[in-house]
Amino acid sequence: MARRIDVTGAGGVRLAAWEFGDPPKTDRGHDPATPASGTGDLPGVLLLHGLMGRASHWAPTARWLSARHRAVALDQRGHGRSDKPPRAAYTREAYVEDVEAALEQLGLGPAVLIGHAMGALTAWQLAAKRPDLVRGLIICDMRASALGSASQHTWTEWFRAWPVPFATLADVRKWFGEDDPWVERPNPARGEFYAEVMAESPDGWRPVFEPEQMLRSRETWVYDAHWEELAQVRCPTLVVRGLDGELGRAEAQEMVRVLPSGQYAEVADAGHLVHYDQPEAWRTAIEPFLTALGDA
Repeated sequence: MARRIDVTGAGGVRLAAWEFGDPPKTDRGHDPATPASGTGDLPGVLLLHGLMGRASHWAPTARWLSARHRAVALDQRGHGRSDKPPRAAYTREAYVEDVEAALEQLGLGPAVLIGHAMGALTAWQLAAKRPDLVRGLIICDMRASALGSASQHTWTEWFRAWPVPFATLADVRKWFGEDDPWVERPNPARGEFYAEVMAESPDGWRPVFEPEQMLRSRETWVYDAHWEELAQVRCPTLVVRGLDGELGRAEAQEMVRVLPSGQYAEVADAGHLVHYDQPEAWRTAIEPFLTALGDA
């Protein structure tokens, strides 16, 4: 079961937040669509997907968390069921302000933020900006170093290589799981991940996002390093990487060193989509951290 809650983000952009659980959990006596004090008996967790992702990618994690938390996943601007205004800002500031607004409007803060890739960067930037709203942070496979112009060019060419529209969802799964030039070996989980961000149109299956908006979002962080912001995060933070992911071990361990209260975990047999590739191992990796925060 999933319950949608509308949130108003920066510049009035309408965002879709989702509570997963059976039934969805809320603070006792609190309407989840209105602000709350955040002092209810269920600690808040906000889950943030990465670039091109959507809140539903977090559904298994959120349902697991919902036994002891009020777990909410957010479709960020330009993604999922949230608005995708062509002239809206797709800047770091806008993404961070959206999450700030979501925490306040949902009454989740101070919350644990769990972010994957771009969502993790947004999470630690908000933790640095508003420590009163964030009491714990889990960073999943996101680098703090600058990626540079070559990376942005590669992504531009990769989007152009997509054979859209796809005739069927099976074609989506096969291309992203096997045929995509970025795939080093068959990865069915990757195929499923991308099938979840496709929608049927009159001529076939197309992504629910606009690739141009994704590139605009990405160019606001790839040219810069983010170590200084990381060093400003005061709450306990867990850095998680997949052994075959994009975040290397040396950089991950340096991130832990830079963080004032950093910890490290890795997940074997997982790539960049750690929580999607190995959901049980992912839960095992983060549970001790949540327990130490008093959440499990």
